[in-house]
Amino acid sequence: MATINWVVDPTHSEIGFKVKHLMFTNVSGKFKNFSITAQSADEAFDTPQISFTAETGSVDTGNEQRDGHLKSPDFFDAEKFPEISFTSTAYNKLDDDGNYELTGNLTIMGTTKPVKLAVEFGGLAKDPWGNVKAGFTITGKINRKDWGLNWNAALETGGVLVSDDVRINAEVQLVKS
Repeated sequence: MATINWVVDPTHSEIGFKVKHLMFTNVSGKFKNFSITAQSADEAFDTPQISFTAETGSVDTGNEQRDGHLKSPDFFDAEKFPEISFTSTAYNKLDDDGNYELTGNLTIMGTTKPVKLAVEFGGLAKDPWGNVKAGFTITGKINRKDWGLNWNAALETGGVLVSDDVRINAEVQLVKS
């Protein structure tokens, strides 16, 4: 059976994250520049190989000062480490409702660690121009300190300014190429 190649549709995809700020509200962000490629044996996506990269300098939280701090050596050190990357190692079907577990290696700031992400496969559709597309919702949680993202500030009331946990939320459309 031939391999099917897929690429991201960046205008209909978003790679986002949320982090607790002041221990009680969430700050959301996303990466504006990223790429995703996948190879699958069929359109069911039962055994895909997935690769992802995001430019750390494209981080966007809607606040220039915060974005500048995230790009600095306190966090992503975008000048020294211009990319975050992920390569899949396993993709396991959890049920017949389109739920999967995606396992792979996530590299941030030169440190690579295994992660597990939940994937909801939304299915396939043909757009008005004849392109076959596949839709996915991907969620997960990582501890930023596992990748050396250690900066924080203590609060007078106890706790810290930025939580260690980072929630990942991605909406992805792939196009059959």
